[in-house]
Amino acid sequence: MSKSRQAMARQAMELPLEPAASNLQVRQLGMVDYETVWRAMQEFTDNRDSQTPDEIWLVQHPPVFTLGQAGREEHILAAGDIPVIKTDRGGQVTYHGPGQIVAYPLLDIRRLGFNVRELVFGIEEAIIRVLKAFGVRASRAAGAPGVYVEGVKIAALGLRVRRGCSFHGLAFNIDMDLEPYQRINPCGFEDMKVTQLADFCPVDLKKVEDKLITSLSKVLGYRDRFRNIGSGLPESSSGALNET
Repeated sequence: MSKSRQAMARQAMELPLEPAASNLQVRQLGMVDYETVWRAMQEFTDNRDSQTPDEIWLVQHPPVFTLGQAGREEHILAAGDIPVIKTDRGGQVTYHGPGQIVAYPLLDIRRLGFNVRELVFGIEEAIIRVLKAFGVRASRAAGAPGVYVEGVKIAALGLRVRRGCSFHGLAFNIDMDLEPYQRINPCGFEDMKVTQLADFCPVDLKKVEDKLITSLSKVLGYRDRFRNIGSGLPESSSGALNET
């Protein structure tokens, strides 16, 4: 393990937090279309200040392919009836659909004392710990961010940092139709295979989501200090999005 990763592992349990960040706020949104959540993330990030609490949004999306900022369209082999959205995250092309947990950590990483590499490492670690809790051994792969089981990808990452604050996040395959992955080169890699938790054990998506929240809160230094603040997106300054 590199010195940076060793430091991240220590920091995960010892990180002192600023008062504004004493609780991680969690929104479990259910099924919401991708573009609505993406635009809400942008607005939240643009409008936050040094006192804005960090949030994590958990969501499922209707079927959609998303292409990262530097993504190459040649990696979309045959989208068919699934829409393609070019977005502002890092990375290449990926798929979102029902049965996949998508988590968006909206974090002031400067306040938390992370750099981007450490944040990626921490998110990967949180997923690895969740999989371990279900009896599944997972790992990272050099040069290919994400989480893998026996070399097969089970979770993808794609982040964006603006003014020291992160948005976008992770996609964790739980119990879904994997066929759409055959229509793309996942994350820009030809012949990359993907898998899901349901291929290894019986799953309850809500239970996995709850374990992921706990795992992320610990790895990000919040330990168990998180609070569920509802199932709706934040109120928009334009009035387009409202709490539920």
